[in-house]
Amino acid sequence: MDDKSYPHLLAPLDLGFTQLRNRVLMGSMHTGLEESRDGFKKLSAFYAARARGGVGLIVTGGFSPNFRGRLHPLSAEFSSARAARAHRTITDAVHAEGGKIALQLLHAGRYAMHPLAVSASAIRSPISKFTPREMSSRQIKKTIEAFAKSAELAREAGYDGVELMGSEGYLVNQFICKRSNHRYDEWGGSYENRIRLPIELVKAVRARVGKEFIIIFRISMLDLVEQGSTQQEVVQLAKELEKVGVTILNTGIGWHEARVPTIATQVPRAAFAWVTEKLKSEVNIPLVTCNRINTPQVAEDILSANQADMVSMARPFLADPDFVAKAEQNRADDINTCIGCNQACLDHVFVGKRASCLVNPQACYETELVLKPTASERSIAIIGAGPAGLACAVACAERGFSVDLFDKNDYVGGQFNLAMRIPGKEEFKETIRYFTRRLEQTGVVVKLGHEVQADELKSYDDVVVATGVKPRIPNIPGALDSDKVIDYQTLIRDNVQLGQKVAVIGAGGIGVDVSSLLTEPDHQDLDAWLKDWGIDKTIEHAGGLYPHEQYVSQRQVWLMQRKPGKVGRGPGRTTGWIHRKVLEKRGVELLGGVSYDKIDDKGLHITVEGQSRILDVDHIVMCAGQTSVEALSAKLQALKINTHVIGGADVAGEVDAKRVIRQAVELAAKL
Repeated sequence: MDDKSYPHLLAPLDLGFTQLRNRVLMGSMHTGLEESRDGFKKLSAFYAARARGGVGLIVTGGFSPNFRGRLHPLSAEFSSARAARAHRTITDAVHAEGGKIALQLLHAGRYAMHPLAVSASAIRSPISKFTPREMSSRQIKKTIEAFAKSAELAREAGYDGVELMGSEGYLVNQFICKRSNHRYDEWGGSYENRIRLPIELVKAVRARVGKEFIIIFRISMLDLVEQGSTQQEVVQLAKELEKVGVTILNTGIGWHEARVPTIATQVPRAAFAWVTEKLKSEVNIPLVTCNRINTPQVAEDILSANQADMVSMARPFLADPDFVAKAEQNRADDINTCIGCNQACLDHVFVGKRASCLVNPQACYETELVLKPTASERSIAIIGAGPAGLACAVACAERGFSVDLFDKNDYVGGQFNLAMRIPGKEEFKETIRYFTRRLEQTGVVVKLGHEVQADELKSYDDVVVATGVKPRIPNIPGALDSDKVIDYQTLIRDNVQLGQKVAVIGAGGIGVDVSSLLTEPDHQDLDAWLKDWGIDKTIEHAGGLYPHEQYVSQRQVWLMQRKPGKVGRGPGRTTGWIHRKVLEKRGVELLGGVSYDKIDDKGLHITVEGQSRILDVDHIVMCAGQTSVEALSAKLQALKINTHVIGGADVAGEVDAKRVIRQAVELAAKL
């Protein structure tokens, strides 16, 4: 085994009373299993897989220390001996794999989605339905006691430590910042009073758990909201936390109500490591940095540059539980890389569904979606090497089937080859790289540039049709005859150069992506990205916000949809607002409730709210959905061949990689 490639990442971390086996912290993620029936059994398998994969220290999803602190009325709470006994399954499973695990204690404060919400002051957050009640001094002291009791119970449950959630705009953070703390008693007013809660919290927890127990404090180093903390205040708080017994300081970036992206795929890799670095020389306890760290090399670069002592990665461990083990074995190319899409993790959790992963649908389904070795020798043909075909081919081969994969193109990846050319979606090429590697390792026979015929497939036991989609051209008079019209696939694939005035028809995910591509600045490094979002690198301004002059595209773009209402959100629940804001900043005109009348030499004739308009455009890009490329299945069934249709060939609709990859792996598990 050669671990020389990542010496800093794989170095142990001595905490005095205990040692972590490397510098990797698996950041807290709510999975939805915390509240589900039989959830702890599934959660144990989930965390055990990550411990087996080499993570140095795991942090659980957030558990509330009392009822009022719950995010939802039915959210997970950790406040009783019964809860401690139930959690033993989790800690025992992690320890059996040589790992360490800490329980995150999180009080939602004004983010609570129930009428019993409490906070420092009675100020409703912009993303909440309920106005919280202002906590009395007695309630504050009882809440501190509840945290301390929960921490003691966590130790009894076998946890190696706790993480106290003091960032992202939750209760503790709400006390720290003027934005949400308008009190004039000993818990408000001066900064010393506003940080009294986190200090007293840590004191009480340390008194209960003793010296030999890890206390991580997640400190908001960059609030990204008005009336947030300055760098000087963050340093002051960090030093006080060190004095009262915090073991590790973990970085928190941005409140949930902040209007700046912090973890979406558009955010550059390691975009906030500089924030942690600012605190590095000010304290003597280990610092953890976080956000958009998704490869061993990115992590190694941060640690070797002394920007932090540990790196926190959360979603990368959904994508690949063996991330650390593969880094240790110098097999970084074998890692299934997180692409930062949020579509199966955060988007699920925010609507009360179980989290998983677009590129790894087995995440959080370790006990259910199992690829068992096949008992029989069977040959499988898979037609189409897009995301669905690739996932199915690899999963079938992992089970031990003999797999042949056909594609009429001379490359694999399908629609992902288009996605990776969209600014901010470059990560999609990592998924193609991973699947290409797995095809080699699992012995799949790949036949590219081969448009297969039904007669060629008679000898196979099963045939999987995954031929994908093609753009749908809507029935607009003049659309088929105009030189101005181009479909999105041709535009992206052939890198077609368009004029300065462009209309985009269809405002789903593809239309949003195309509009972003057409208005992207020529060059955007990290500093330019931070400036574009108004982030002050000195953090001298409150919350680290200092709006700069924004980039406006020289190209005029109209993004339109037939449906009335908001335009430009794209498909992602947690990322839609980012897409819309980017387009608005760049000057894209967003039009809903549009009727497309005709296309001629004058341009695109439309009707909006009863008013006729002619858009004098150079080009019109069609992003109005897709239709299936599927002509094989009927012929195969006529030949009495076992046929399965998956992916876009099954349901065209809006392109949904999450759906098609899960469908592919589920089929492979059933065959």
